[in-house]
Amino acid sequence: MSLNLSLSIDAQSRETLAVQLRNAFRTQIEEGALRPGTRVPSSRQLAADLGVSRSVVVEAYEQLCAEGYLVSQHGSGTSVATAARTDLGSALTPDDRAPAAALCDLRTGGLHDSTFPRQDWIRAVSAVVTSAGRRELGYAPPSGLPVVRHTLAGYLGRVRGVRTRPEHLMITSGFAQGLALLCRELRDRGHDTLGVEDPGHPGEWEFIAEAGLRPVGIPVDGEGIRVDALAASGVRAALVTPASQFPTGATLSAQRRAHLVAWAEEVDGYVIEDDFDAALVAPAQRMPALQSLAPDRVIYAGSASKVLAPALRLGWLAIPPGLTARVERVRAGWDIGCSGLEQLAFARLIDTGAFDRHLRRLGADVQKRRQAVQQFVTRHLPDVTVLGRNGGLQAYLVLPARCAEEAMVQAARRRSVLIRGGRFYALRADDRPPALVLGYAGVRGPELGRGLAGIAAAYRETTGRGG
Repeated sequence: MSLNLSLSIDAQSRETLAVQLRNAFRTQIEEGALRPGTRVPSSRQLAADLGVSRSVVVEAYEQLCAEGYLVSQHGSGTSVATAARTDLGSALTPDDRAPAAALCDLRTGGLHDSTFPRQDWIRAVSAVVTSAGRRELGYAPPSGLPVVRHTLAGYLGRVRGVRTRPEHLMITSGFAQGLALLCRELRDRGHDTLGVEDPGHPGEWEFIAEAGLRPVGIPVDGEGIRVDALAASGVRAALVTPASQFPTGATLSAQRRAHLVAWAEEVDGYVIEDDFDAALVAPAQRMPALQSLAPDRVIYAGSASKVLAPALRLGWLAIPPGLTARVERVRAGWDIGCSGLEQLAFARLIDTGAFDRHLRRLGADVQKRRQAVQQFVTRHLPDVTVLGRNGGLQAYLVLPARCAEEAMVQAARRRSVLIRGGRFYALRADDRPPALVLGYAGVRGPELGRGLAGIAAAYRETTGRGG
């Protein structure tokens, strides 16, 4: 096997060639450029690549094997040792570094990888690649392939009531890029703030702040965002999750929807509708997209992240006609579009009905999990209230006042269950009741059951009660 490796040596250095080579390997392994298990070239091949004697490479390899950086097996060649010393750091907090196998992670996030429709996606990609010509293999237009936007416009109209035309749709690299584009446009229009739901998504607040706008927390209740508080805040644009508010699961009521649209008209502003998991709301409670009430004031945003996989980086914006050209100009200076092949594969999923079938299966699975969590809370967590019982990929559990939120989080962790308290999702410091936010879609069924049992034990420890 002919393997390539990026290494260099200096014939003018005072160090011997073997020492230079050994130090170069050590550095790449310790800095993570060469990962455990990575195959390295044979001594003969590397000597030829570097223009040195094979004995130089053999000496370096033998020393690295003796030090535990490399392993050499007869018939399998030489590779980086699985226990090689590395210092890669971690984006996780120190408390989150426990071995994954020992933990049940019920923090909010996406779906378990077993839900991804692998065979449907493989068939769609295969069909697209097989038929792809020069146009399909070339650069996609920045706003997305016309045929994909045509398919998506029809789909969104059919399942969400979105009122848009293909030329007003933009395909983005997930919701994050769409939000960044909209923040830029709002700044250019004189906005310096953006109303956000509170509780909400802390990651989005940081993203908005880095994009140059100040997130202003607007309280949420059982009917969704408080439009009266929004009007009193002085902001002229807001980001909302009407179908299933994150993380409470509340659905924006019909009256609030009308008031929100009226507010946007009154302040000459815009509402960004993040419709990230509407497909997973119980069908009987699912309402049409807010955008259907006011296509000129509501910017509709969706993505494949919560219904397929975040790795696809597929999102979309349905932009009011008066903003389309401006956002397109911003996008043109940003990048040259998303992967055309992935766009076409996604469109094929829609055209063949595979996407609808996947969502039906996924919706039934999520609904089953949601009901299991609600039944468990009723039986084993007395005095705990579940908000938003019809939607979301998480359950917002309001704890009794006597139950300290952080004590519950830590008691659950001692039982190898990771979960976050409600205050993690709060922008404003106030006296809101203690709560837990339990993500139930990112684990397999048995793991969810084990996690729930751990939470019940933590609840008994913290309150002295429980079933």
